[in-house]
Amino acid sequence: MSSSFQRYLSDRPRVVDAIAIPAVFASAVFASVVGTWGTTSEHIDWQPGVVLAAVACTALWWHRSHPRTVVAVTALCASAASGFGYLTTPLLLAPVMVALYWLATETERKTAHLYCLATAAVLVPTAVLSERSVSWILVTLNPAVSLLLPVAWGSAVRLRRAYLQSLRARAEHAEHTREEEARQRVAEERVRIARELHDVVAHHLALANAQAGTAARLVRSRPEQAEQLLTDLAGTTSSALREVKATVSLLRRPDDPDSPLDPAPGLERLPELVASLCTAGLKVTVTTDGEEKPLSPGVDLTAYRIIQEALTNVTKHAATTAAQVTLSYAGDLLKITVSDEGTSSAALGPAQDGGFGLIGMRERAESAGGHFEAGRHPGGGFTVTAELPIHF
Repeated sequence: MSSSFQRYLSDRPRVVDAIAIPAVFASAVFASVVGTWGTTSEHIDWQPGVVLAAVACTALWWHRSHPRTVVAVTALCASAASGFGYLTTPLLLAPVMVALYWLATETERKTAHLYCLATAAVLVPTAVLSERSVSWILVTLNPAVSLLLPVAWGSAVRLRRAYLQSLRARAEHAEHTREEEARQRVAEERVRIARELHDVVAHHLALANAQAGTAARLVRSRPEQAEQLLTDLAGTTSSALREVKATVSLLRRPDDPDSPLDPAPGLERLPELVASLCTAGLKVTVTTDGEEKPLSPGVDLTAYRIIQEALTNVTKHAATTAAQVTLSYAGDLLKITVSDEGTSSAALGPAQDGGFGLIGMRERAESAGGHFEAGRHPGGGFTVTAELPIHF
């Protein structure tokens, strides 16, 4: 039987009933006509058997809405036919067998077994009393086995159906989970790109603003130094454009030929960062404690961005011209400390200046599996501390 034909029948249950029930009626009628062989009676009319078969098969039309009642009706009809002297063959028992099968496919195993035992308890004694000339083993085993087979088959069909439904449910759940994970990854990627843009734009604009302000003050008194600052300002804006382009390119397709191939910045660019801040009037001292170790790309980028953001906030918020950066390597951890001795906070939160300096640095550290702290000094100044795993 092809799968398309099976789907056609499963979608049209009444078509199945229209095919199966007349076939069951025909088998029961055949048993009523020729099923008197071997009985003690010399002649048994076939009309009562046909009437009982018609009643039983008519009841089968309601097997979907009232399966238990249909089993009871067909069992009583089979018992009555046995009482009339008809031999209880599988053909005669066809209506009750079909009813038990449909009951087993739609109800729990316990219910199907209970109705099977009740039907056997009604049919077997009637058959034994009616067919005294036939071996009692045949009279008892024949209806018992005939009733057990459809229950076993129906239970197997019900279990297979439940198994297939569980497979479909698990597949739907897996698909839903994949979609949720994909949406979560997209949201995380958007946050990461937004964080990158914030750090790049905030740092370079703050640096450009400081360089432009210093050049404006020195343009008359020290024109040579002002010219150098303006040259550095051009380099700062050019670097900002490159980093913004590299960050925005993450939104393109991987096969886009215009996507830049510049690597993400890391601690190897720290001297370049320090030099650019020096042109803006901030002297940064970098100290390394312990044996320097290579960092995984994600941690390397996180460390650089935290230092960049912290130093950018020093130029924006701290009334100082000096800052200290300490890189401490201990075991599998890198501890970053950025501090200043200014008279105001160097890394304000959104509640103070409407920005996201502290929030962005904390999110970066936690996304890399690290820890972040920031706070003011009792005597003035601000310190930013981040602990990052070397490999993540």
